[in-house]
Amino acid sequence: MKITVINGTEKHGVTYKLKEQFLEPFKSVAEITEYYLPKDCPSFCAGCTSCFMKGEENCKDYSYVSTIEKSLLEADLIVMTSPSYVMHATGAMKALLDHFGYRWMPHRPAPEMFGKRAVIITQCLGAGAKSTTQDIKHSLSWWGISKIGVFGGALMGDIVWDKLSEKKRKSLTRKINKLARKFAKINYAKPAHTKLATKIKFNLCRMIQKKVRKNGIDGLDGKYWQEHGWLGKKRPWKRK
Repeated sequence: MKITVINGTEKHGVTYKLKEQFLEPFKSVAEITEYYLPKDCPSFCAGCTSCFMKGEENCKDYSYVSTIEKSLLEADLIVMTSPSYVMHATGAMKALLDHFGYRWMPHRPAPEMFGKRAVIITQCLGAGAKSTTQDIKHSLSWWGISKIGVFGGALMGDIVWDKLSEKKRKSLTRKINKLARKFAKINYAKPAHTKLATKIKFNLCRMIQKKVRKNGIDGLDGKYWQEHGWLGKKRPWKRK
């Protein structure tokens, strides 16, 4: 089993502590690869559209992005972590997700993503856990992932784990351990079920791609869909 972890900050704070607790049941059975932002992807997306128009290998940050993408595609479980900064994901996490715009369903989604599972871990001082989670969940769902577990904790006190009240530490630990047990029980040899909402989004994108090609526009995205047979009867969630 392979797990890829994307940490939205290099800081080893409360979010890091919760992530380590979540991974504990997997450490003896899984190969875990971790990336820390911004160190492992230090540049912002320039909005040049090269990934859309010419191919992702033309991105100025391809060496960083391709390394992370390879790990994501090989992973059985993807774990994304980010504390809440001004009620949203860290800028470094957003910068990474921007680099993967070409992997959204309207463009060139990776078929492997439709059978994957993911977990999002976040925490905030008071409010912001939900909006932070949504920042990441939007990308994961539009990549094609249906099975997404979410942990959101409100500290309501100090931002240092050891300075939190014992009651709060126990509450957070109990909650993250429950999520860990749930995902540890899964048979990862079997692809995750693709939900109806994901299939609807895919089919809407399919309609757009068919219309684009009917209008004589033969872009990179359209060729990609054609090559995968998705404009016909093939679907990324159907395994041979």
